[in-house]
Amino acid sequence: MNAHDLKGRVVVVTGGAGLLGQCFAKAIAIAGGLPVLADVRLDAAEDCSRQINETIGEEQSCAIGIDITDKQSITKAIDEIKSRFGRIDALVSNAYPRNENYGRRFEDVAFSDFCENVSLHLGGYFLAAQQFASFFKEQGDGHIITMASVYGIVAPRFEIYENTEMTMPVEYAAIKSALIHLNKYMLHYFRGSGIRFNCLSPGGILDHQPKPFMEKYNSFAQSKGMLSPEDLTSTLLFLLSEKSKYLNGQNIVVDDGWSV
Repeated sequence: MNAHDLKGRVVVVTGGAGLLGQCFAKAIAIAGGLPVLADVRLDAAEDCSRQINETIGEEQSCAIGIDITDKQSITKAIDEIKSRFGRIDALVSNAYPRNENYGRRFEDVAFSDFCENVSLHLGGYFLAAQQFASFFKEQGDGHIITMASVYGIVAPRFEIYENTEMTMPVEYAAIKSALIHLNKYMLHYFRGSGIRFNCLSPGGILDHQPKPFMEKYNSFAQSKGMLSPEDLTSTLLFLLSEKSKYLNGQNIVVDDGWSV
């Protein structure tokens, strides 16, 4: 038996074709849940869904196209998922929308790019939460889990980026800190509706970062340092399970002690 039994639970994972999203969806399926890989890249989401189903030997997952910055796209996805499964149990807001200029150093960020990236990411998470919360309120229950970040709670350690092409995008820090507070806002706004709201804030995730960055980053951690996507799945499954039913309005940090 799985430590966190999600049998029959329908969980929508935005950014389902991404590095974290497909890992989350696979873990949900293995735990007996029914993950819906929701992504603006429908073909990629369908490929990921097929791989998950082939791995576990059952048709546990499915894919759907969604643009979290488009209200009509979100409501259409909600209607299609409800039509197929009869209900939706949770939304994992995990998409990572950004424009082509995202990731520039502070002094090189154009005001228009800053506004666009905040609108895409923070705005998209708001819009998805708004529409799913309305659905969950009518349904009588539901859970919205927002992917935030350690950089939503601590200031950047810019020294770890020295001598690399990397930086800590100012938009990212603004977005992730705002999402943590948005989580609290929604908790109070929807109090008594049966909806839960929680954040999951990971530290750095392995994704082919350069060695100088890795060494500096890991020096602030307790043991492993940079995490793999799989290191987050047990916490996510706990949040999605009945074992966390009284956990509400929280921001759970999984970063190997990096932010302490």
